[in-house]
Amino acid sequence: MNEHEFEPVPGLPAVLPQGERILWQGAPVRRALARHAFHVRGVSLYFAALLFWHGFSAGASGAQGSQWLAALAPTLLGAVIGLGILQLLAWLNACSTLYTLTNRRLVMRFGVAIPMTVNIPFSRLEAADLREHGDRTGDLALTLGADSRISYLVFWPHVRPWHFACAQPTLRAIAEPGRVADLLRQAAVGSTVETSGTASEWASSAP
Repeated sequence: MNEHEFEPVPGLPAVLPQGERILWQGAPVRRALARHAFHVRGVSLYFAALLFWHGFSAGASGAQGSQWLAALAPTLLGAVIGLGILQLLAWLNACSTLYTLTNRRLVMRFGVAIPMTVNIPFSRLEAADLREHGDRTGDLALTLGADSRISYLVFWPHVRPWHFACAQPTLRAIAEPGRVADLLRQAAVGSTVETSGTASEWASSAP
């Protein structure tokens, strides 16, 4: 049985109340999540440099044929295992995550070992920061009010990198990030749970 089969609506802990509707749902793109959150490309370059160095050192010491391959074997094995673990983590996180945007809130369902569902009403949002990547995906980081602190470790990797003191929940590696940012801005402005002043202030800060 899938751990999310109990959800009355995919990605949501309960049926939407009257008047609330889903505007968008999406999950991280696995390849983009592996690249930008788990840094697969950087780790690959690191192991490539190690292989080059060990191969050069072994060749300089006179190793040839099977001896030269034996010198590279430990590093090559480490690269396969390390990159395999990172790719597996990216796949598990992508499969277990679902972001839901409604006309009243943002819901983040994530967690591999311990599934969590977090509701973020628009009244808690102060700003949103969009970062687009070259692979047509992007991250949408959310700035919450001072009374809405979150744990960086609990939300990772669905959090803005390196912002530890004031952690920002983030929609990571989503497709069409510009369109999602526009939908979020429009929903926040038009939300009935916010005062008109708060909504205008947030909208001016959004991308």
